[in-house]
Amino acid sequence: MKSFKLILYLLLVPAVSFSQDLSAYDLTCEHKKNPVGIDILQPRFSWKIKSTGNSIMQTAYSLRVSADPKFSASKTIWQSDKVASDESVLVSYKGPELKASQRYYWQVRVWDNKGRASKWSEAAYWETGLLKPENWKAKWIEMEGDTIRYSPSPHFRKEFSIEKNIAKAEVYVTSHGFYELHLNGKKVGDQVLTPGWTSYGKRLQYQVYDVTGQVTKGKNAVGAVLGDGWYRGTLAWGNNWAIYGKRPGLLMQMKITYTDGTGSYILTDESWKSNNNGAIRMNDIYNGETYDATKKLTGWNMPDYNDTNWGTVKTGNYNNNIIASEGAMIKKIQEIKPVRVFHSPKGSLLVDMGQNMVGWIRLRVTGNKGTVVTLRHAEVLDKYGEFYTENLRVAKCQLTYTLSGSGEEVYEPRFTFMGFRFVEVTGFPGELTTDNITGIVVHSDMPLTGSYESSNQLLNQLQHNIQWGQKGNFVDVPTDCPQRDERLGWTGDAQAFCRTAAFNYNVAAFFTKWLKDVASDQKQDGAVPDVIPDVLNRQDARTAAPSAGWGDVAVIAPWTMYQVYGDKKLLETQYPSMKAWVEYMRKKAGDSFIWRGGSKYGDWLFYHPPVNNHSEPDGFTEHDFISTAFFAYSANLLAKTARELGKTDDEKIYNELFRKIK
Repeated sequence: MKSFKLILYLLLVPAVSFSQDLSAYDLTCEHKKNPVGIDILQPRFSWKIKSTGNSIMQTAYSLRVSADPKFSASKTIWQSDKVASDESVLVSYKGPELKASQRYYWQVRVWDNKGRASKWSEAAYWETGLLKPENWKAKWIEMEGDTIRYSPSPHFRKEFSIEKNIAKAEVYVTSHGFYELHLNGKKVGDQVLTPGWTSYGKRLQYQVYDVTGQVTKGKNAVGAVLGDGWYRGTLAWGNNWAIYGKRPGLLMQMKITYTDGTGSYILTDESWKSNNNGAIRMNDIYNGETYDATKKLTGWNMPDYNDTNWGTVKTGNYNNNIIASEGAMIKKIQEIKPVRVFHSPKGSLLVDMGQNMVGWIRLRVTGNKGTVVTLRHAEVLDKYGEFYTENLRVAKCQLTYTLSGSGEEVYEPRFTFMGFRFVEVTGFPGELTTDNITGIVVHSDMPLTGSYESSNQLLNQLQHNIQWGQKGNFVDVPTDCPQRDERLGWTGDAQAFCRTAAFNYNVAAFFTKWLKDVASDQKQDGAVPDVIPDVLNRQDARTAAPSAGWGDVAVIAPWTMYQVYGDKKLLETQYPSMKAWVEYMRKKAGDSFIWRGGSKYGDWLFYHPPVNNHSEPDGFTEHDFISTAFFAYSANLLAKTARELGKTDDEKIYNELFRKIK
């Protein structure tokens, strides 16, 4: 009998070890790891498999979802059967209807072509957002009369008491303009420049934060400070400000769940107080920030603060255009120390960060009360070694800090960002060293997915520049530049760069969000504006003056994302926009199928010979050729998209259109 048991044990050991060699890892939900605030009723799961040996393929999977991280039987919400499939990317949830503001845990197990089964994976989770507009209970709050350009940042606050033991607390928040939310003296979350940039009149993102660790039994205080941001600040050229509105505002609700199963809400409403006589005297994306530390509202975000002199708030009523966050979060990604502090030939005190970066400076300074330190930012020095800002046009890109005189002071701006390598410092008390300056690199938080290195240092530097160029221009929107008075979502740039972007980083969430703004700002006749969000046309404009190659982002970018990430839902979402753009071009081209006058910008970067060598051929390409080529290309991609989506009639129509254009 003992011999039989030993033989059975020896037979089972290899099978057990094989199953341990197979596992699923890197679990994501809707392209994100453990996302919070998902307003999707059937979220999609992705995972990777790993195992020893070669030629290992998944042959089946099973998913399970629970309200409990231990996956107890009573808390299990859904478990799929063993599904014979090699699918592991964007597999849809197919369980019961999800509830709002609920955290769900999920696991996957897989089978391979060797007959082995894995254990259940480590648990991942996602959390639903509010799901429905009617779940918003808060009111928009604003300061009365706060409609003046470059006015000080408004602060809002409210105190509240908790009498019960807290099980969980979450905040749902958005704003008109930038917001920085505080709770009991600390900033909430690690995102910056929230709520991001969308076509605000049609889509305004909200964020969700777990603040269980910040709310306490007893006295509490919640508050927010707002900046002009993309909502009220300067955008594009001339006197172009307050495109979306002149009054910053806050919308927030905190849901508190107690250990006894009951709950309560803290909401923005008429009971809040406001003040705009704080330290942030001016803020603007292009022009920077003015901060007077002598006016700092010390303790404003703490309980028992004396807010007797604070004013009331007014409530606002706005279109119900609020959506859950879809893109990649904007964060402080990296810190850089300067490589040198030096004087220019004319005596300017300069700091070289050693890298052209996007973000801002953290300043450490000690001095007398009222001392003013000014920081200006530039990408390059001129040929004489002097600070050069002509390429910034009218953007000041300047930080002005007035010391409080309270010892060592540390300052970072909140509501602006700059593209720069060099910093000019004036008014600094004492000797400036590299210890006083730190560069804070800011961009959308995208996982690195691709790299390139060769034996050629010039090629390596080129790849380095491409990656840093992407980081600097992917601050929630794919922009043309991060430094001057522009920083707009030029569609031609995004169309040309989107495939490279997807090699360098995982940009699935980034483009999923931005392409919805492309569709939102697309005009009724199918025209796609030159920049998205569209700030170059009136917000109620019925048409635009698009250009071939720029407007084609509506077709090329969704197809590219599909090729890279296999996200058919993105194609389905964008298909009406893709089709509308091709139909716009068809109408303009007419029966000749040649789109004359459709290329406003032509080949934007074609080669120009030196002015003293007119005999040298240039790289000019005839504009109508360019526009018709893009017409054909987009028609062909639309036919392919129709095939992928099973739209056989459209596939035939656009294949025939492509044939006629050729």
